[in-house]
Amino acid sequence: MQAKTLQDIQHEVDQYISQFKEGYFSPMTMLARMTEEVGELAREVNHRFGEKPKKPDEAENSIELELGDILFITVCFANSLGIDLTEAHNKVMHKFNTRDANRWQRRDTESELPS
Repeated sequence: MQAKTLQDIQHEVDQYISQFKEGYFSPMTMLARMTEEVGELAREVNHRFGEKPKKPDEAENSIELELGDILFITVCFANSLGIDLTEAHNKVMHKFNTRDANRWQRRDTESELPS
């Protein structure tokens, strides 16, 4: 599968949402949906890495799918507000690369890079 840009993803989601009369939800509804999805991710992380195992009758889910749900609602939120996520990402990376440039201890050698 060919990689998609954020612009491609935003366009694909917009094409999907545009086929419905209801269109995008209001910002408050999307924030509530995003909060729900983050809660579902937290539940999955807790089941996998925390002390709370799933109940035997609980549906299987995955961290991957929950992150996908969060990405989808994030794209919907951005689209509804006319936000270009590539531009938003670039601004955030600029902020981290300037404001936080010396916040963390840098690795000294390539041998320290994660594999």
